[in-house]
Amino acid sequence: MVGTGEYTTGFVGGGASGSDKKVGVVGLTMFDLRRRGKVGQLSMVGTSGTKYPAIREHLHKNITQFYNGLDTSFQSYPADDKVDPHAYKAAIDALSPGDAITIFTPDTTHYPIALYAIERKIHVLITKPAVKSLAHHLALLEAAKKHGVFVYIEHHKRYDPAYADARFKAQSLGDFNYFYSYMSQPKSQLETFKAWAGVDSDISYYLNSHHIDINESMVQTLGYTPIKVSASASKGTALDLGCAPQTEDTISLLVHWVKTADPSKRATGVYTASWTAPQKAGVHSNQYFHYMASGGEIRIDQAKRGYDVADDRAGQLMWYNPFYMRYAPDEEGNFGGQGGYGYVSFEKFVDGCRAVNERGVEALEVLDKRGLPTLRNTVATTAILEAGRRAIDEGREVGIEEKDGVWSLI
Repeated sequence: MVGTGEYTTGFVGGGASGSDKKVGVVGLTMFDLRRRGKVGQLSMVGTSGTKYPAIREHLHKNITQFYNGLDTSFQSYPADDKVDPHAYKAAIDALSPGDAITIFTPDTTHYPIALYAIERKIHVLITKPAVKSLAHHLALLEAAKKHGVFVYIEHHKRYDPAYADARFKAQSLGDFNYFYSYMSQPKSQLETFKAWAGVDSDISYYLNSHHIDINESMVQTLGYTPIKVSASASKGTALDLGCAPQTEDTISLLVHWVKTADPSKRATGVYTASWTAPQKAGVHSNQYFHYMASGGEIRIDQAKRGYDVADDRAGQLMWYNPFYMRYAPDEEGNFGGQGGYGYVSFEKFVDGCRAVNERGVEALEVLDKRGLPTLRNTVATTAILEAGRRAIDEGREVGIEEKDGVWSLI
């Protein structure tokens, strides 16, 4: 597990995160997959070893003692008294070909860490976005092919039951016409992300990546491809919160799609993401979309799912999302969230790694054809995200071209 922050451990700023990930996602899932016999030894690597005593205490208190003694032990890098931004190399060097890593680190670090692992025949899971540039995505794709490893992008919204069903139903609704999405997180998250927000990445890479992937996976099989991107960004709130001057609050991308078999058929996608939403909205993340096609439409609002809780300690009505990570224990006291789409996403990766280890490189083609969010199946998403960033920086519309399987921005 590369990265020791909120998503891996739930540990932020000296204690449990104030978000909906108070005990993390990656670590808890891997500890439970180890209990179930699907993974073996676990290790964790960050840049500062001084955090590990507090992280271990946090995991023991909030996971081991809560989930029937669930083993939260792990080998850590660097040592508890060391700080080393390249500790991931020692951690990966300790693995064997066919082992695997997960990467939950700032976006600019995904490429070097993933490439280092791939070149040593290690399977890789990368949080979204895979990388920030199309060139890096294609380079990783070539390296993964050369070394015969499974590289998977953690687009967990594909496994949200409603989103998964919508992707299926879209196939029978005719030609793609219009898609609009919105996804947000409260301003408090900028405290967690302040070190890299607006510096190493932006809100579009962080959150628009979800719905761009959903839309692209819906229409890819219908023969649609993105051809140009324009973008707009708002600023001011993040700056008032102490973020870097270049940090945008909200970013909207406008993407033009065309049906390759019939260029007269075109579609429009609008993707908006913000990390300056109100603190007391009652949800950690507003997330919804509208998909319209020639034969019907789909609307999904996954912020308020018909499940609300009034708690005097919170001082407001809250809408929770147990479909993502259900932290309630099962009837035996063990972690019981194996059906949550956050957990399912990791289990799909682990099963894919095991398949490649057992059957060899031919299993990689099978995994791509299943429509999983593999490196090969997410090229268009990276192209759109980089084009959106360049559209803002360069003040122009950026084209996307794909010829004979070769992608480029123009």
